[in-house]
Amino acid sequence: MAPIPHDKVEEIGLLHPKVLLLLAGVTTSLFISYRFYRRYVRRIRNYLDLTPDILEGNRQLYGKVTRVGDGDNFRFYHTPGGVFMGWGWLRQVPTKRNELKDETLMIRLCGVDAPERAHWGKPAQPFSEEALGWLQDYVFGRYVVVTPYLIDQYKRVVARAQVWKWTGKKDVSAEMLKTGLGVVYEGKVGAEFGEQESWYRSLEARAKRFRRGVWSLGKNLTTPSEFKKIHYRND
Repeated sequence: MAPIPHDKVEEIGLLHPKVLLLLAGVTTSLFISYRFYRRYVRRIRNYLDLTPDILEGNRQLYGKVTRVGDGDNFRFYHTPGGVFMGWGWLRQVPTKRNELKDETLMIRLCGVDAPERAHWGKPAQPFSEEALGWLQDYVFGRYVVVTPYLIDQYKRVVARAQVWKWTGKKDVSAEMLKTGLGVVYEGKVGAEFGEQESWYRSLEARAKRFRRGVWSLGKNLTTPSEFKKIHYRND
């Protein structure tokens, strides 16, 4: 098709100010709609959907805890928009394992390390089952807000998790440290505190002073980091 001669363009109104304004408005609306969709509507299905702007911007994600597999991690199903987007009344979070496959994020609680459970024939640490039970009671089946920081070598999302209780919003890592069922994370890989490190360490010091949880073991305490070096890394 031959291009329209310039002297004919104005005759058919393609450069009319109202037409240009309309085109600009449509373009802007489409851009805003796309940005709105990406930020508030699009569901993050798994760690592959976490873009650099989400991680670097520490964008908060709202969703439900569908499984607690260890003392310091859980499975998270993203429900963007919450009840305003129909979650809980028009749209339901799946409950069957096959429906949840590749549809959740494995969240590794930032700043805290829970006692190791028995894995691959290795022994369990004292208080490992207590830590698991505490986390299950605290977050399983609840809606939480996670702030992702990074993806570790096991494809887990290291993140801050917050949950609503009757006393307000609670930082899950902080609450675990208060109970003495976790210690401040000591590893070099995946170490992330979200600017909470000094607070976490003060909570740990208080739990240690009152000999709560693992701190009741006194000199017999082996931290999770030391335990993993001995039993999993042959150090």
